[in-house]
Amino acid sequence: MTGEVGPELRARVEEIRDAVDRAGSRLDREVSDRARADLVRVVERLELGVDHAVVALVGGTGSGKSSMFNALTRLAFADVGVIRPTTSQAAACVWGPPADTLLDFLQVARERRILRESALTGADEADLRGLVLLDLPDHDSVATGHAELVNRLLPLIDLLIWVVDPQKYADNVLHEGYLRELQDRHEAMLVVVNQVDTLTEAGRAAVRDDVVRLLAEDGLADVPVVLASARTGDGVADVRDHLREVMRTESVAARTARDEIGAVARRVASGLAEREPDLPDAGRTAESLAEAAGVPAVAHALEAAVASPSPVALSTVQRPARSRVDAIREGWLATATTGLPPRWREAVGSAVAAAGDFHEHVTDALERVALPEGRDRTAARMRLIGMVALVLGAVLGVAGAVVMLAVERTPGLLLLGGGVLVLLVGAVLVLSARSRRRRTATERAQRYRSEVAGALAAVVTADLEEPTADVLADHAAVRAGVLGSSTG
Repeated sequence: MTGEVGPELRARVEEIRDAVDRAGSRLDREVSDRARADLVRVVERLELGVDHAVVALVGGTGSGKSSMFNALTRLAFADVGVIRPTTSQAAACVWGPPADTLLDFLQVARERRILRESALTGADEADLRGLVLLDLPDHDSVATGHAELVNRLLPLIDLLIWVVDPQKYADNVLHEGYLRELQDRHEAMLVVVNQVDTLTEAGRAAVRDDVVRLLAEDGLADVPVVLASARTGDGVADVRDHLREVMRTESVAARTARDEIGAVARRVASGLAEREPDLPDAGRTAESLAEAAGVPAVAHALEAAVASPSPVALSTVQRPARSRVDAIREGWLATATTGLPPRWREAVGSAVAAAGDFHEHVTDALERVALPEGRDRTAARMRLIGMVALVLGAVLGVAGAVVMLAVERTPGLLLLGGGVLVLLVGAVLVLSARSRRRRTATERAQRYRSEVAGALAAVVTADLEEPTADVLADHAAVRAGVLGSSTG
């Protein structure tokens, strides 16, 4: 095996690191700091080499870890408490070549190390060569630093052997403080119920069934359970067989790193949304703002004024009520941040324009859109010419009729015909002017609506959409980095 970190694992570590850095304060600081520290330890552990597999006996006070350590190593090396059965320092037994660099990194004192294969013990356990067995301090000890040491070493362990006793196997500290937090490492765990020599056969079966039930509740239903007694040797061979199976597994350290990276990713992902929210449509938001300002009523009045043949005073757009603009802004933010954790929602709220600024920008945009003229001058001229033509045609028609009756027929007919023609021209001009006014009225009202909508949409885009999109782009990038190829 090589001591270098595989390219795939190194890339995943960097991917998660970059994601955590990009998230910054939008992730809980404790989660970020823990993620960085755990990733550093994982990389450091792998860079020490993968030619050793680290197995640790972990358990509470009085569980018999040290006795189990001695039984597995067949050496009376670990301290076995009598007055107060507490393991105060980590101890290590190494099968095969020394692992001093690794044990230095694990902070196991030199006097607390022993080589299983030496001139005294012989090389009789070649199938365990490369195994580093640790006896860790009690995780529930009241002694200062014991729990901290256990917590520091847990991410670096290739196989966790939880040693429990028939009295304390259901301890809340064990299940809630450790096992449930390590669901991603279920394949690298073994639970050993020690001291079963104190139980009857029926008692052993009952304890085993209850331990299996509790593990299932912890999300660890596939973790093996071994009943053993370090004092009598019962079940110790089964534990050693499990160790041999672990040593036959290729690249145990790499698998442990992958599991630990997965656990880090899961913890960081708890501060992210399950999916990316959708941004509201800026155009529809602009329409809501226009309605709040009374733009539809102004456009309707504009249309009526342009369509009228007589001059009509135009109403102007009103300054929108602050409460309505605030409500539209809050509704927009609620939709844009749906599903986001609180810190990311706060980040969006801080990025967008403040409520007062947004209201002022909306008002300025409305005031910058000028109202079109209230009359169509071309249509007005056409109507005036048409009215003149109608009057002239009527005069010519009357004159023609009088001449035709009083003088002679031909001149009268000419005047009458000319009058009728002029009347027709006048009627066409009047009707055309009316049609033009209506068409122009509709066009000007629509153009006014469109210009207002565009101006308001620009405000929504600049004040709300773009700042939110920047935050959501960070969220999407962080989520992709944390979840890797599983991002959906």
